[in-house]
Amino acid sequence: MLNHSDTSIVTIDRFIIEQEAKFPEATGELSGILYDLAVAAKMISSKVRRAGLIDILGAAGSENVQGENQQKLDIIANAIITKAMDHGGRLCAMASEEEEGIIPIPPQFKCGKYVLLFDPLDGSSNIDVNVPVGTIFSVLRRVTAGTGQGSKEDMLQPGLAQVAAGYVIYGSSTMMVYSAGHGAHGFTLDPSIGEFLLSHPNIRIPAVGKYLSVNDSYERDWSEPVKALMRRYRGLDGKRDPMNVRYVGSLVADFHRNLLGGGVFVYPANRKAPTGKLRLLYECNPLAFICEQAGGAAADGKRRLMDVAPTELHQRSPLYIGSRDDVETALRILEDDR
Repeated sequence: MLNHSDTSIVTIDRFIIEQEAKFPEATGELSGILYDLAVAAKMISSKVRRAGLIDILGAAGSENVQGENQQKLDIIANAIITKAMDHGGRLCAMASEEEEGIIPIPPQFKCGKYVLLFDPLDGSSNIDVNVPVGTIFSVLRRVTAGTGQGSKEDMLQPGLAQVAAGYVIYGSSTMMVYSAGHGAHGFTLDPSIGEFLLSHPNIRIPAVGKYLSVNDSYERDWSEPVKALMRRYRGLDGKRDPMNVRYVGSLVADFHRNLLGGGVFVYPANRKAPTGKLRLLYECNPLAFICEQAGGAAADGKRRLMDVAPTELHQRSPLYIGSRDDVETALRILEDDR
């Protein structure tokens, strides 16, 4: 719990600076990206909390590149992140789940050596019913030569190439969890001072989880190995204690609960979506990075998720993510699906 009389309180800015100081070769550019993302998160948090008061709830009447109805806050959050990140001279390009192609850096601004991939508002269709939503982000180092605009080649890298990733959850409190490759750390926004404060240092997910997050409505379209896996998680085959089923339908909310309490989030491929539904670059890879840094695991049902080499900006993937032993169980049982 946060204690405001405690002189050891650490803001996210201080934490990032202290982490950076451990690496003399650091230029501060990655730290600047994380600062800017924290500012964007504060702005989005304010919009989410006032959504019902300023007529920005509900659908916008348009579709994103996925063919999904865009919510008004999707568009607002996308614009906030883009404008917060496009002028700092640290990025050479961005890509969003909400936009079809690369988001270029405006010509009047300097290009940097990183690219940013993000889902501006995951689970936004749940806002109207007051369910937590979130922002997910991934940072990669450019691989193309030069100092100009970035390209798809810079973005189509496997998840193991990420240099930082994280998410922000807008719930009963606003919390930002990120990793730059040295553990996963959580910061809670104190609205009274407008600062993210370190609340969850060095998060570790239990090796065996107690929560199962899965949408059972797709069961009739699952393969037999996937059905067998669900029976195992529920303890119906007598080989483990049953897991408690908890499914919000907002990926960030389900993942966050499982990260802190132990569990596995499962979104298998199915007959209607044979390549999966979730986006590899904007959702799966960044959460996989966080999960592994916390001692967990993530797979696509066949292999370690972050080993997958992407070929498209909006590539979809199955997802099995959470407690290490539970993900390894999935890989063993799903071997017949490979």
